[in-house]
Amino acid sequence: MAEDKTLTCRDCGAEFVFSASEQDFFAEKGFTNEPGRCPDCRAARKQQNRGGFGGGRSSNFQQREMHDVTCAACGCQTQVPFRPSSDRPVYCRDCFSQQNNRRY
Repeated sequence: MAEDKTLTCRDCGAEFVFSASEQDFFAEKGFTNEPGRCPDCRAARKQQNRGGFGGGRSSNFQQREMHDVTCAACGCQTQVPFRPSSDRPVYCRDCFSQQNNRRY
Protein backbone atom coordinates (compact mmCIF):
# COMPACT_ATOMS: atom_id res chain seq x y z
CA MET A 1 0.00 0.00 0.00
CA ALA A 2 1.30 3.43 -0.93
CA GLU A 3 1.85 6.14 1.65
CA ASP A 4 0.83 9.80 1.41
CA LYS A 5 3.44 12.00 -0.26
CA THR A 6 4.03 15.71 0.11
CA LEU A 7 4.64 17.39 -3.24
CA THR A 8 5.42 20.96 -4.23
CA CYS A 9 3.21 22.79 -6.75
CA ARG A 10 5.09 23.93 -9.83
CA ASP A 11 2.88 27.03 -10.19
CA CYS A 12 2.49 28.49 -6.70
CA GLY A 13 5.20 26.61 -4.78
CA ALA A 14 2.80 25.46 -2.06
CA GLU A 15 3.11 21.97 -0.62
CA PHE A 16 0.17 19.61 -1.06
CA VAL A 17 -0.55 15.99 -0.15
CA PHE A 18 -0.68 13.32 -2.86
CA SER A 19 -2.69 10.80 -0.86
CA ALA A 20 -2.29 7.03 -1.01
CA SER A 21 -5.79 6.70 -2.49
CA GLU A 22 -4.94 9.26 -5.19
CA GLN A 23 -1.75 7.35 -5.97
CA ASP A 24 -3.75 4.12 -6.29
CA PHE A 25 -6.21 5.91 -8.59
CA PHE A 26 -3.36 7.23 -10.76
CA ALA A 27 -1.83 3.74 -10.98
CA GLU A 28 -5.21 2.20 -11.84
CA LYS A 29 -5.64 4.70 -14.70
CA GLY A 30 -2.11 4.02 -15.96
CA PHE A 31 -0.79 7.50 -15.12
CA THR A 32 2.96 7.38 -14.57
CA ASN A 33 3.58 11.01 -13.53
CA GLU A 34 2.73 12.51 -10.17
CA PRO A 35 0.62 15.68 -10.24
CA GLY A 36 2.73 18.80 -10.61
CA ARG A 37 0.08 21.26 -9.42
CA CYS A 38 -1.85 21.61 -6.17
CA PRO A 39 -5.64 21.13 -6.35
CA ASP A 40 -6.25 24.91 -6.39
CA CYS A 41 -3.82 25.50 -9.28
CA ARG A 42 -5.23 22.49 -11.18
CA ALA A 43 -8.76 23.91 -10.83
CA ALA A 44 -7.58 27.37 -11.92
CA ARG A 45 -5.80 25.89 -14.95
CA LYS A 46 -8.88 23.90 -15.96
CA GLN A 47 -11.00 27.03 -15.70
CA GLN A 48 -8.45 28.96 -17.79
CA ASN A 49 -8.38 26.22 -20.46
CA ARG A 50 -12.17 26.41 -20.71
CA GLY A 51 -11.94 30.07 -21.56
CA GLY A 52 -13.79 30.99 -18.39
CA PHE A 53 -16.85 28.90 -19.23
CA GLY A 54 -18.10 26.21 -16.87
CA GLY A 55 -19.35 23.80 -19.52
CA GLY A 56 -18.15 20.38 -20.62
CA ARG A 57 -15.84 19.33 -23.40
CA SER A 58 -17.47 21.44 -26.07
CA SER A 59 -16.71 24.63 -24.17
CA ASN A 60 -13.10 24.35 -25.33
CA PHE A 61 -14.24 25.29 -28.83
CA GLN A 62 -15.24 28.67 -30.17
CA GLN A 63 -18.82 29.35 -31.08
CA ARG A 64 -19.38 28.33 -34.72
CA GLU A 65 -20.33 30.92 -37.27
CA MET A 66 -23.76 30.02 -38.63
CA HIS A 67 -25.05 30.91 -42.11
CA ASP A 68 -28.66 31.54 -43.08
CA VAL A 69 -29.90 29.38 -45.96
CA THR A 70 -33.10 28.23 -47.61
CA CYS A 71 -33.64 24.46 -47.63
CA ALA A 72 -33.44 23.08 -51.18
CA ALA A 73 -36.20 20.53 -50.46
CA CYS A 74 -38.90 22.29 -48.41
CA GLY A 75 -37.96 25.97 -48.75
CA CYS A 76 -37.83 26.74 -45.04
CA GLN A 77 -35.25 29.10 -43.57
CA THR A 78 -32.52 27.41 -41.50
CA GLN A 79 -28.91 27.84 -40.45
CA VAL A 80 -25.86 25.71 -41.22
CA PRO A 81 -22.33 25.75 -39.71
CA PHE A 82 -20.59 26.11 -43.08
CA ARG A 83 -20.56 28.63 -45.91
CA PRO A 84 -22.80 27.11 -48.58
CA SER A 85 -21.67 27.07 -52.19
CA SER A 86 -24.06 27.59 -55.07
CA ASP A 87 -23.18 24.29 -56.75
CA ARG A 88 -24.62 21.99 -54.02
CA PRO A 89 -28.06 21.87 -52.40
CA VAL A 90 -28.37 22.65 -48.71
CA TYR A 91 -31.06 21.04 -46.57
CA CYS A 92 -32.67 21.76 -43.22
CA ARG A 93 -32.11 19.18 -40.48
CA ASP A 94 -35.31 17.23 -41.24
CA CYS A 95 -34.81 17.11 -45.00
CA PHE A 96 -31.14 16.22 -44.57
CA SER A 97 -32.13 13.26 -42.38
CA GLN A 98 -34.67 12.13 -44.98
CA GLN A 99 -32.06 12.41 -47.76
CA ASN A 100 -29.61 10.26 -45.79
CA ASN A 101 -32.25 7.64 -44.98
CA ARG A 102 -33.03 7.21 -48.69
CA ARG A 103 -29.40 6.32 -49.41
CA TYR A 104 -29.39 3.22 -47.19
